[in-house]
Amino acid sequence: MPETISPALARRIALAAQGFGSRTDTAVGIRQLTGLVNRLELLQIDSVNVFERSHYMPAFSRLGAYDKAQLDRLTTGREARFTEYWAHEASFLPVEVWPLFHWRMQHFRDRSAHNTDDWSHANRPMLDWLLAELAANGPLPASAIEHDANRRSGPWWGWSDVKTGLETLFRWGDVVSAGRIRFERVYALPEQVFSPDLLGRSISRADAHRELVSRSARAHGIGTMKDFADYFRLKSAPTLVAIRDLEESGELIPVEVAGWGQRGTPGAAWIHQGARLPRSMDAQTVLSPFDPVVWERARALRLFNFHYRIEIYTPEPKRVFGYYSLPVLLGDTVVGRVDLKNDRQAGVLRVQSAWAEPASPADAAARLALVLREAAAWQGLDEIVVVPRGNLAAGLAAELD
Repeated sequence: MPETISPALARRIALAAQGFGSRTDTAVGIRQLTGLVNRLELLQIDSVNVFERSHYMPAFSRLGAYDKAQLDRLTTGREARFTEYWAHEASFLPVEVWPLFHWRMQHFRDRSAHNTDDWSHANRPMLDWLLAELAANGPLPASAIEHDANRRSGPWWGWSDVKTGLETLFRWGDVVSAGRIRFERVYALPEQVFSPDLLGRSISRADAHRELVSRSARAHGIGTMKDFADYFRLKSAPTLVAIRDLEESGELIPVEVAGWGQRGTPGAAWIHQGARLPRSMDAQTVLSPFDPVVWERARALRLFNFHYRIEIYTPEPKRVFGYYSLPVLLGDTVVGRVDLKNDRQAGVLRVQSAWAEPASPADAAARLALVLREAAAWQGLDEIVVVPRGNLAAGLAAELD
């Protein structure tokens, strides 16, 4: 029979695997940022910038305030340690992980080839021209490439043909990211960015899936098959095959976690052999909506009993918690959420609403105030203003007064 793990221990294992509970007073630099992203395996990229872009947030949540320019250094140029691809949505990931997605690149290429209505069929000359432009001029953002067909029309959400072509080639792996300039992706030919050794790596689909599941399991610490598959957006069947291989090798150990099955019955899960089993967890932070701890909403509910939805696409009159609410993690529990807005022009961190969960501790407002003061300082903001909305707002405003 598999060992039984309590839900509380499973929660602490998951948080420890994600890098929580190991914060020190050491200044955060390149080494710490590199270590964190290697631990997480990826940073999801999102364009919303109402508080801070999502890929900057996980490092703040785990390590505290740091210089964002140092993370930018790790994602740009020939010396970059991280690149971009469609992993869990668009993501930064360690450069050595890029070849593990050759099968996905081929899938995108095959799907385009077999769909005669695909944009690429009618625009092959554009694709060839874009490759030639990058070969002749080196890495470029879409805005720097001019062409007669660069008009904003058609079914591609207003993207220009140049942007559509570059994104098509990016999915196929024919072009790669050379970093970003003011959040705009810079495109390059693979040989302009990656080493010959990396480009020469050939990895079978089965081996790639096994390695991706191994990395996912290590980043989770403990999880279900669906958890491990979701991290890199893998299909269930090859994920389960990889899990069985990793179980046979001893890397994954089957366990049962009460409440992780259907209707509260014990559920099947696996723990990574290298996972820490902490007796306590002292996290104190806010999380991006796209943090790996909460991005899979079913797992967030299972781990924290926290029902989480962001309301960006919800009409304002129907929003419950706010436009961009960030979960509040204290100890090993998500105790509430705050809707934050970075008013850069006024130098103010605006707390649009603050909500506590039913079991929130009595000192939640005091501890959250410390987090928000650090967040404001990290963002270079001089003031925090709390809007009187939500059952935690009054207490938080009093702590910040």
